[in-house]
Amino acid sequence: MSGGQIMVVLIVAIAMIASIIKSRHGSHRRQRHGSSGSEAIQDAGETNRLRDEVKQLKERLAVLERITIEKESSLEREIERLRDV
Repeated sequence: MSGGQIMVVLIVAIAMIASIIKSRHGSHRRQRHGSSGSEAIQDAGETNRLRDEVKQLKERLAVLERITIEKESSLEREIERLRDV
């Protein structure tokens, strides 16, 4: 084999080895981060539970905001009433 042929064989071998390493690394990553059928169902259930919790928290926040505004308004009215006296 000539020097040029050896270079081509080495480049092809390096590319193949890199491809194998990349595919193995990717499959391990998918196994760790990917989800199987049962995990996907659990994730969907968890997502729905979290959405419900966020909805409840938003409702509670709205109630607290309304109470705060009502108290501020009543406090302002009381201050004005006392000024008039």
